[in-house]
Amino acid sequence: MEELSQILSYVAYLLPAIVVGIIAYYFFKGHTANEEGRRRYLIQKEAQNKVLPMRLQAYERLTLLMERLDPNKLLIRVSPYSDEIEKYEALLIKNIEQEFEHNVAQQIYITPECWNLINAAKNATIHVIRQAAMHEKDNNADQMREYLLRNFMEEITPSQKALAYIKKEVAELF
Repeated sequence: MEELSQILSYVAYLLPAIVVGIIAYYFFKGHTANEEGRRRYLIQKEAQNKVLPMRLQAYERLTLLMERLDPNKLLIRVSPYSDEIEKYEALLIKNIEQEFEHNVAQQIYITPECWNLINAAKNATIHVIRQAAMHEKDNNADQMREYLLRNFMEEITPSQKALAYIKKEVAELF
């Protein structure tokens, strides 16, 4: 019997220590989790402050790309050097591809949806140029150019649609 009372007295002394230990464990676990979350937030905030200017620069470059790929501006900037439609078509497409390849790295700073829309605008512009070349195959390069300019005077170009989306994304950053 005496052993039982001695064990009970040990348990009576140990029980408060165990309860305090469990409470301290959960308190410190919560505290360290909170501190880790705060550190992560501060690191993320600092990284965002460094990345935001790069993202804005990427959006600026892609805006310039869409402006340069806009058929109305492209056709004015790139004039035919011969009367052959095939050569002018190749020149326009080469110009589009070069502009696009020059800015392809910017995709890491923007959303996949925006990049897909930019890529689609580029492909649609190339497609329209190829269609115009087929439509005007019996004429010369200047007539194809005039045909394209007439078609896009009143129509919203793929580049303008992509540009509107870029503007919307930039507005969401602020």
